[in-house]
Order: sequence, then structure tokens, then C-alpha cells
Amino acid sequence: MKDMLSNIIIAVNDKLYVKNPETSELGKKIIEHSIILIDEIGFENFTFKKLGERIGSNESSIYRYFESKHKLLLYLSSWYWGWMEYRLLLATTNIHNPFEKLRKGIEIVTEKVEDDISTTHIDESILNRIIIVEFTKTLLTKEVDQENKEGFFLVYKRVINRLIEMISAVNPNYAFAKSLASSIVEGALHQHFLRDHLKTITNCNETISPTDFYLNLAENTLR
Repeated sequence: MKDMLSNIIIAVNDKLYVKNPETSELGKKIIEHSIILIDEIGFENFTFKKLGERIGSNESSIYRYFESKHKLLLYLSSWYWGWMEYRLLLATTNIHNPFEKLRKGIEIVTEKVEDDISTTHIDESILNRIIIVEFTKTLLTKEVDQENKEGFFLVYKRVINRLIEMISAVNPNYAFAKSLASSIVEGALHQHFLRDHLKTITNCNETISPTDFYLNLAENTLR
């Protein structure tokens, strides 16, 4: 699967950037080190000035690619969900049993992410940590409705819609496929966060993963 992913370019809404960072070495450097820096200091403390100091470039050069750090976070999130969608498609395309296909789909969107070495300037394992901690900051804003109209969350919604299709294939009569699918995708991020930071209010731990929980939930809900 990694060989196939290496030949795929993740498409990101062109309204999220001023200049496509994938078109230059500086742009790729901005993406690579913004991921590392946000992971180190958190999105609230992250600034383009600090990023410029990290990569040895002027702050103004970063603004040539992104108009704000919010747009940068939206870009990183959109790239992540695009990458996740490709993984989901490649892992489930040749599975014909509906429940086995759903099981594999749930595994893909809920499991701990490892770095994909075919994307040399993006460490997906670090980006996954950012999505776990910071993704809600892209959604819980006053601008969410307008940004949704502009298609900023389209790829995220496509991942959920693919799970909806899998759930409906298992049980066409289940009335809450959309809510279950969105709960699995969003809830898995939350359970990973709780396992790492608020351990007393989740059953997920070193031996029980969010994947285990959501596989159990889907099986018992859809049977």
C-alpha cells in the first residue's frame, strides 16, 4: 500500500493557501517544520515568526504561502483526511464481505498512525498527534458555516461518508448510520486524547485501544 501511496498526490482545497506549498522546497519545509513545531509547543503558542526562526526564513516568506495560521491548520487537517481517505480506499476496495469491510474501515480511521516514509516531508505519526489535539479548533469557530460552504471540510466529510456506506451495507435498516460514522471518526480522536491525558475516564489504555472499543460498539449496534 505504501508503494501505491507514494504515487498519489493529496489534493487540498486551493482556497486554503496563497501558494501551493507542494510546488517548492521552501513550501515543503514550511509544512514539515510547522507540523513538528505545533506538536512541540501547541497551536496556541505557534506563530509564523517562530516557524520562520525554526526554518531560517523571514516571517513574510511564510505569508506568501498561507495568509494565517488558521488556514495552515486547515491545510494540514485537509491533507491528513485526504491521506486517510486514500488509506481507507486502498485497504477496503477488495473486501467483499460487508462486515469485514466495515471492520477494516474502522481499524483504518481509529488506529494509531505510523509514519508513511513515502511522504518524506510529512511525518504522519506527528500529524496524527496534532489532529487528535487540535482538529476541533478547525471546526469550533464562528466561521465554520462559511468555511464549510467553501469546501474546507469536504475531505473530512468524505471519510465519514465512506463509513456511512459501509455501515448501511451491513445493516440497511439501521436508522443512525450518519451519527454512528461521525461518532467513530471524531470519537476515536477523543478516546486517543483521553488515553494519553485523562486516563481515568476512558477504558482505553496500553492493552485496550480506541479501535477495540469502536469495533465492539459497531458489532453490538449493528447485529
